[in-house]
Order: sequence, then C-alpha cells, then structure tokens
Amino acid sequence: MGRSRVRFLGLAALAIASGVLGVTSTVTAQSPSSGQVTFSRDVLPILQKHCQSCHRPGQIGPMPLLDYQQVRPWARSIKAAVVSREMPPWDADPAHGKFTNDRSLSAQEIATLSAWADGGAPLGDPKDAPAPIDWPADGWLVRPEVIVELPPYDVPARGTIEWENIAIPSPFKTDTWVSSIEILPSDPSVVHHMCFEFEPHQPNVVYDQYEWAEVPRDQEGVTLRRQQGNGAGSWVLTRDVGSTAVKRRPGRPTLSVSPDHCYVPGMSLHDYRPYDAGLLVRGGQDILVNLHYQTTGKPAVNRMKIGFTLAKQPPRKKLVQLVPNGATADFAIPPHESNYRAPTVQVEIRKNAELVWMSPHMHFRGKSMTWILTHPDGREEIVLKVPRYRYNWQLLYQTRVPVAAGSKFTFVAYYDNSAGNRDNPNPNVWVRPGNQAWEEMMVPFTWLVVDADVDERDVTSPYSRSSGA
Repeated sequence: MGRSRVRFLGLAALAIASGVLGVTSTVTAQSPSSGQVTFSRDVLPILQKHCQSCHRPGQIGPMPLLDYQQVRPWARSIKAAVVSREMPPWDADPAHGKFTNDRSLSAQEIATLSAWADGGAPLGDPKDAPAPIDWPADGWLVRPEVIVELPPYDVPARGTIEWENIAIPSPFKTDTWVSSIEILPSDPSVVHHMCFEFEPHQPNVVYDQYEWAEVPRDQEGVTLRRQQGNGAGSWVLTRDVGSTAVKRRPGRPTLSVSPDHCYVPGMSLHDYRPYDAGLLVRGGQDILVNLHYQTTGKPAVNRMKIGFTLAKQPPRKKLVQLVPNGATADFAIPPHESNYRAPTVQVEIRKNAELVWMSPHMHFRGKSMTWILTHPDGREEIVLKVPRYRYNWQLLYQTRVPVAAGSKFTFVAYYDNSAGNRDNPNPNVWVRPGNQAWEEMMVPFTWLVVDADVDERDVTSPYSRSSGA
C-alpha cells in the first residue's frame, strides 16, 4: 500500500501511550472524595473492566496493563488517552441505543484515572486489589476447545496484495454444534480482514493453495475496470503455501467465500452462548477462507488461528447475518467532498427476530454510519449511530432489541474525501468501490437471532438501494 498514509490498528494506541497525541477534552479530572486514589483499590478494577481484554500478552494492546509494575510507567499517558476519549475505543453515540459490551469509561472513572496520575500514581495497599482475572492463555478472549491453524503468511514490506482464498479441511468429522468462534492473528497490524465459511468438500478443491483474481490497476492502485466482487477477472493467479512462485491461467477462481465469520480490526469474537444459539457444522466439510493482508513498510509473518467452543446440546436459537452485498455498487465520491452520502440501503425483516450485533465496515474515507429500525407501526428508532468512524477500530456493538416481522432496517453512511480527513491518502481523486483500503466499501454488518427451525432464506426481503448524494 506504499503511498497511503495508513495508521494501523494498535499504532494509534501506542502513539497515545507515548504522549504523541495532544489532549483536547471538556472532561475535568477531579479526585474522588474518598481520599488518595491508589492503584490497588481504585485503578486496577477499572483496568480489569475496560482495558485488560486488549492490554495483555497476545492481544492488540501495545503494552500489558495487568499489574502495578506494568502500568506505573504509563500513568500520565493513560490519563491523556482516557481524557481525550481515544481509549478505550468506543465510537457509538451515547444518545442512541443500549449496548451490552459498552467499554466506554464513565466521567467518574476518567476522573479516578486522572487523579491517580496527578497524585504520583501510588500503589496503595496491595490487599485492596481485586483478584487477577484468569484470562485465557495465548491471547484468546474465550478459551477454545478446538483450534485450527492456517499456514504462516509472509507479508512483504510494500506492494498491493489482492484478496486471496484458500481451502483447508474442517476439524469436525461428524456433525457438531459450535457455540463460539474466535479468529486470532499473531500480527494484527498487517491484517485487513479474514473471513471464512464452511462448505461441503468439492472434488476440484485444492488444499494449501492461495487463489485470487487478477485485478488491473493504474499506477495509483485504483481498479481500472469494475470488478463484480472478489471472483471477477479474466485471469486467475495461484500460489502454493510456502512458495513464492505465482501461476497464471485464464478463467475465474474456483473458490468463492461468503463472509459468514469475519475478523476485522476490533472484531475477533463471535460468541453465540449468551443467546442460547449455535452453528451446526456438518461433518467432513471444508473451511473456505478469504484473506486480505496490507503492507506496513516492513516485512512480517502472520499466523492466523481459529478457535471454537462446542455446544453440549442443540441450541434453541441461531444467528442470521445480514450482509447487503452490492451496497457500494454505485459509489462515486468526488474529490474534496467532505460529506458524501452513500446510496441508502434498506431491508425488510420477514420473521420475528432479535437484533444482537452490528458493526460498520468502511475504509479510509469512512465518516459515519447509522442503523435505523422502522417498526411495523411506522415508529423509527436509531439503534446505532457511529458519528466518528475509525478504520482502525471496526468494533462489534452488542445489543438486545426485539425486531418484529414487518420491520425494516435502513443503513445510512457518509464519507469524507477532503484534505481535512487525516487518514485520506489522496483527496484529489474520485473514489469508487474496491477491495483495497484506498478504495471504498459500505458494509453494515448486522446479526439477528431467530428460532433454530427458521429458514435463513426467509428472514429478509431483497435489499433495496437509493441513489447517492
């Protein structure tokens, strides 16, 4: 991605922790009335609740924040990060929606962390400290029962890497109910996304081979002709695992991967257990994987793992993912346009369901995205509004909202292609749909919970789309 000014996941947090970013906020730090703020009694509980899931070995946080020795050197930088509300990352507008995984800090928690830093960051009495959290080993959020490891991937220092597909055999030889899925990269800074699905094995599927479509691009890396998704193109490129030799043949890729289960920066865990839901994986299937790596200026090796937990009995519910493919088909963002409204996407829900997860996906010009739920009686409700989208933190917002049959979702997104967007690689060009981060997408990932016996094909109507503005 050479020419682009890319700020990768985790590096923004590191810049804050190093005191690089300035602090502008209306939050006023005030010491709690209980006296001197100490790490053991006051600070550690906040870190355990809001920070340690990322700031521990094997996770994305640039430094661990598990004990006093690890936290003390960062006291003033932590204050800067929380007062500016850069950390912990949480971009949902608090005026809309309620979220079960809200990681944002309260004003009192920010005041406590600030007062601790201002007071010399004392340890206090270690007896006041809560017990350490028993985090899963090796960076997992949920302790997996089954782990699948993908082949190590060598990411070059520079260049454009197209979306690649690879097939690996599933570890499940008999029908199995899966209760959670977690995708864990060893180097998140080079991973744009990884998605996979389970499919019955086909005779023409070759294991341990990357396959991708050739995408003609200009010198700026912009797609020269419109591609119909990841499978288009008149030439197919393949490369065996462990080899740098690329083979080229006419035709289309043999693998086509639906984004059923995805990792993007900030979203790695899909946990069905709180909803008594699960995923039935048929025995003997393949795992079809779609990978997209991005270069950072230095070579890297990423080792991707998929962890599964298993249900002891068939669950009552299942998740249905809404992915409005083609939402960006008519994208055309003019140069220097700071507030481009994308084509509005709408879908009707035909079965009673429960809204549980939402996650916006855009690229460098992404500015905001909103989910509007219109109930059958015509009442409109904003269930999620992300007014300041950050490409480096594509968070999963978890909620519990009943959705009656006949309801409609409307997805609204805005983009900033101006020089005022500090992530914009080039405000002087038209921006159209594409797989690379300097092109654009609009994907409002949405998940519903329905009864296990509901046919997924009956849950939604076809998507409709308005014109952009």
